Amino acid sequence: MLKIALCDDEKPVLTQLTRALQDSPYLLEITPYSSGEALLSATQTYDLIFLDVDMKGIDGIQTARRLRKKDKQVKIVYLTAYEDYRDYAFSVHAFGYLVKPVKKETLLRLVKEALEYTKKAEPPCLLRFETTEGTRTIDRNDIYYFEYQNRKILMKTRAGDLWLKGSITQLGQRMEKYDFQMPHKSFIVNLAQVKSLKGYDILLMDGSLIPLSQKKSAAFREALGAYLAKQL
Repeated sequence: MLKIALCDDEKPVLTQLTRALQDSPYLLEITPYSSGEALLSATQTYDLIFLDVDMKGIDGIQTARRLRKKDKQVKIVYLTAYEDYRDYAFSVHAFGYLVKPVKKETLLRLVKEALEYTKKAEPPCLLRFETTEGTRTIDRNDIYYFEYQNRKILMKTRAGDLWLKGSITQLGQRMEKYDFQMPHKSFIVNLAQVKSLKGYDILLMDGSLIPLSQKKSAAFREALGAYLAKQL
């Protein structure tokens, strides 16, 4: 059974989505919410969330950011009245985007894709590093960035800071196949942790601000765009 949450402050939209999903051939558990606050206060976890971008109170972007802090696996589909949804892409890595009014066929197609992805859930990508404290195994998704400082490499992770020895350039080459890129000669960034890119500033999910050099700007933007496209 796929557990689905619907979050929209317009009751007619919730009714329409619920009726469309009830016609699905799959076994679904559907729970509607009329605000981001209500969804965030729920104790239930979901496999798939259809989330309106423009809501009163906490909007869809802020709601999704808070959801991601407690649930990294849930698939989020943005509902928006605007054709151009690219501005939302950096905020939360979304499973999809639907423009209102939502077509039933499109909605059910996303449900089918969510079921397929759930069955093919990726195992953790565990990487080994020789740190100053010994060998450590870290999931790639738990790494924010690397920074070269005082002839050592700082590895910023969810669990805290670790220090490595070696070449930042060689490490960057090693990490590239895991969707890491060097936006600057002293930094390696996890593309999965990029929250926004404005000018020559890269904001990460943990609040870190990483510089983007002019020399590496074009290549980094191209790599980030390709990564985001793979997430859709």
